[in-house]
Amino acid sequence: MGFPQAWPPALKVAAGMMLASPIPSFLAWGDEALLLHNDAARALLVARGLGARFDDVFPIPAGLPLLRRARAGESVVQECVGFTRDNGEAAWCNLMFSPVCGDEGQVLGVLVLCNDITARVRQERAHRADERRYQALFESMDEGFCVIEFFDGPHGPDSDYVHIMANAAYERHAGIFNVVGQTLREVVPKEADAWVARYGAVLRTGEPIRFEQELVATGRHLELSSFRIEPPELKQVAVLFQDVTARKRAEADLRGLNETLESRIAQALAERERTEEALRQAQKMEAVGQLTGGLAHDFNNLLAGISGSFEMIGARLAQGRAGEVERYLTAGQGAARRAAALTHRLLAFSRRQTLAPRPMVVNRLLPDFVELVRRTVGPSIKVENVAATGLWPTLVDANQLENALLNLCINARDAMPDGGKIMIETSNRWLDGPAAREHGLDPGQYVSVSVSDTGTGIDKATLERVFDPFFTTKPIGQGTGLGLSMVYGFARQSNGHVRIYSEVGHGTTVCLYLPRHLGEEEVETSTTAPYAPHVQADKTVLVVDDEPTVRMLVVDTLSELGYACLEAPDGAAGLRILQSGRQVDLLITDVGLPGGLNGRQVADGARALLPRLKVLFITGYAENAVLNHGHIEYGMEVLTKPFAVSDLTGRVDRMLGEA
Repeated sequence: MGFPQAWPPALKVAAGMMLASPIPSFLAWGDEALLLHNDAARALLVARGLGARFDDVFPIPAGLPLLRRARAGESVVQECVGFTRDNGEAAWCNLMFSPVCGDEGQVLGVLVLCNDITARVRQERAHRADERRYQALFESMDEGFCVIEFFDGPHGPDSDYVHIMANAAYERHAGIFNVVGQTLREVVPKEADAWVARYGAVLRTGEPIRFEQELVATGRHLELSSFRIEPPELKQVAVLFQDVTARKRAEADLRGLNETLESRIAQALAERERTEEALRQAQKMEAVGQLTGGLAHDFNNLLAGISGSFEMIGARLAQGRAGEVERYLTAGQGAARRAAALTHRLLAFSRRQTLAPRPMVVNRLLPDFVELVRRTVGPSIKVENVAATGLWPTLVDANQLENALLNLCINARDAMPDGGKIMIETSNRWLDGPAAREHGLDPGQYVSVSVSDTGTGIDKATLERVFDPFFTTKPIGQGTGLGLSMVYGFARQSNGHVRIYSEVGHGTTVCLYLPRHLGEEEVETSTTAPYAPHVQADKTVLVVDDEPTVRMLVVDTLSELGYACLEAPDGAAGLRILQSGRQVDLLITDVGLPGGLNGRQVADGARALLPRLKVLFITGYAENAVLNHGHIEYGMEVLTKPFAVSDLTGRVDRMLGEA
């Protein structure tokens, strides 16, 4: 080319254009296509380019055929031409080859513009890849997907929308095809307002939602989620959903199945209850059979002794042998006392005995009771007492408690024919929920009184029946089988429980649990002087009893002592006497009375007329609830039938003698 001063005008013009261009530019001059370039093109060359041949240093192979076409006088443009940079990196550019002509029109050289578009190509390719991935995802999604765009319709602003895109799963889940381009009110006109309300709220607030709704037009139950596409000005909302109709039907079927199962379970439970009730009734009848059989045996023996004694008394009196009557009186009275004791045990077992509980600390009973037990069991058996310090009070009938403990001690003695040890122990017990349930009690505080022995023990099969009435392991004639059943009945009637623990060859422990009484104990003042009855001749007693014989005996006994007596066969007659205004100082009434008024109701009516009236209940069988579970009022007492005449007169004299 020589020095620039010697360049022809065409070369100078072309070189000036090349150097002024901001994009990489080359100039191939002359027949040998010697190369000139600007600074922007330096980075593209594979070697030093100035003065070199074009085909030796131009980095883009596709440029050589383009150069030949331009040297032939053709202007050539080719876009997105790929090539490899010197460092091995792929690159792209747009090429423009323009011929440079002389004064006579001949081609002297070629001006090449090379615009590097690598960054844009990469960005476009990445974008197209994203689009392909998005499209693949869009089409392969199992859930239905669509984009809706709101517009103003006849029903108001944003009152309708058009589906601008939807995937293939849309039709499968919604049951509507070719939805793209259709408006909502074209697709489901009757349901449009409900769907506009749902998605319109998303458009206004920008808050995504999840919900279930039936597409009534196709009968599909859909589970949907929706979110707004930003910016809000687009008025577009995306919706993702799936058909859950099968699940809904399965849930409905399951609910129906559950209802059927619940119904059948209820029927089964009812049937089981009927079966259990029948079993309980059968067990009850078996127990009644055992009870009546044992009762008949014992009472027939006792009645034979009583009736035989009366016959012999009559015969001896007819024979004039009155001196021999005493032995038969003694025999008859003894049989009557044993009959009363048997009845008492039966009532204790059935929890029908009349209790007179009072707050007391059980430890106060034990010193005298232990001495009684020592005299009862004999010298071969050692009796020990361990009394807890600070024992809580309990509400209990002291006499019945002693009777129950004595039964346990006698059983313990019989279990140790060769001697042994009886331990009577008291303690405070706090039973939590599980422990209380195990003992058949309510959770809380209890006083326990236990009797332990070192005897032969009881096997498991026998242990399960020891509280059954008339069940005994003793030989015939040596036990009624009512001892432990009486203890059980007494414990339950006292709102407590009894548990038995035993091991064959090591002994037995029977433990009574009695509820703690939170008040103070009542300490009775004892007197060493024997009671001497005295007559209250100015006192009047009203006797109410439906049994004429009992009424006669009570009235005759009290009349002999000088008391004025009134009598009535039932509660209504007794109340009429009280309402007549006659003086009455003591009411003696049976608890179980005919005519609709029981003894407690008569007493309450009498107290309403005479608030200070003393009341003595006499009863052989009393619902404890009638007497308010032993919590009778001040000035009221209970005497259990059968009773000795001396007990009656002593009780009446004491009650009338009290201020």
